[in-house]
Amino acid sequence: MSEAVIQINEIKNQVSQEEWSMRVDLAAAYRLVAHYGWDDMVFTHLSARVPGPEDHFLLNPFGYQFHEVTASNLVKIDLDGNVVLDNGFSVNAAGFTIHSAVHMARHDAMAVMHLHTDGGVAVSSMKEGLLPLTQHSLFVYHDVAYHDWEGVALDLDERERVVSDLGTKNLMLLRNHGTLALGSNVGSCFMRIYYLERACQIQVNAMTGTLNMPDEKAINMMEQTFNNPNAWDGLSKTAWPSMIRLADRLDPSYAS
Repeated sequence: MSEAVIQINEIKNQVSQEEWSMRVDLAAAYRLVAHYGWDDMVFTHLSARVPGPEDHFLLNPFGYQFHEVTASNLVKIDLDGNVVLDNGFSVNAAGFTIHSAVHMARHDAMAVMHLHTDGGVAVSSMKEGLLPLTQHSLFVYHDVAYHDWEGVALDLDERERVVSDLGTKNLMLLRNHGTLALGSNVGSCFMRIYYLERACQIQVNAMTGTLNMPDEKAINMMEQTFNNPNAWDGLSKTAWPSMIRLADRLDPSYAS
């Protein structure tokens, strides 16, 4: 038996079935982010809270590209950044700052995703931020918070300001930096970041012409429909299984 297979079995045998399922979902999300071209070499991060009473969460092994992330090489850490289950990997310090801030304050956030895409960074750098311009943007427009850029997120004091600016919202534009999404599970979090990313890229593309804004009635209708966690859980139940099938077709090794 190879050393890699031994390590996979060792990690799987040391965690609960619930944690392993969370690891598989999160690893799938990493592969899907890579598939859509939303990764930034090794410098962004997705996390998930480990089911159970402890404040533990999973992050990617720093230095590995998203298409290399697997259920077993995800790193389990606590809110102080200590590795809880040693699998030989470490995490990105800036990623720890941002994700620990959210997981400390928002126990409803089982998953948190942060990206640096061209579209997301561009819209985060626009004074007006995300516009209520398209159907895609109106899925998320009323749930977006903003946090001013303070440089690379290495100062743990920034966590308080991230949490304060986020409030009760489930999406954030980190000014001049990128996007952030929260979800009650990996699937709903992925759905939110998907719509935010699509909305940002469409807005960038549309800025070359004269914008036609929707009327207020349509904007209000979308807010009433989608500014609601139940709507996102419903979308996730419908779409996330198909995304898992896509991850399986791309490379089933994510689940190892």
